[in-house]
Amino acid sequence: MTTERLEPAPTADERTMLEGWLDYHRLTLAWKCEGLTDAELRTASVEPSELTLMGLVRHMAEVERSWFRRVLAAEDAGPIYFTEEDRDGDFHLSETDTWEEAYATWQAEIESARGNAARFGLDDISEGKHLRTGQRFNLRWIYTHMIEEYARHNGHADMIRERIDGAIGD
Repeated sequence: MTTERLEPAPTADERTMLEGWLDYHRLTLAWKCEGLTDAELRTASVEPSELTLMGLVRHMAEVERSWFRRVLAAEDAGPIYFTEEDRDGDFHLSETDTWEEAYATWQAEIESARGNAARFGLDDISEGKHLRTGQRFNLRWIYTHMIEEYARHNGHADMIRERIDGAIGD
């Protein structure tokens, strides 16, 4: 299977553009993980880092959940992988962690995000607040932040994938 990524039309309206770029970056992360074994997806970038492709996918599931469920929709959605004792639990993998579970969880959070976002206009203010700052955000800010978050981590994914099997590409 080859993940097909399409950039949004250069003349799209603002919402279509934001959603298009967010989906493009979501698909980029999936593409960087494509065709690898669970062991390869648990391969760290370089010692002493624990950064892995599977860890990035788990992290983005947490990020999707945080912004679109907790902040935007004020859902009482607890963490998936991290705990108070292990704030980076999304990156801490064991041999029993699987791509199948990580991918399914990430996709479920993306679908939830899309459903919640569909209820809001770009200027609408979130129903919930950011856990640390107590701020509320409009949907435009959340979309822009999510694009930035994926773009940054897709840069990490590029380097990790190249280390694993030499595959390169944007």
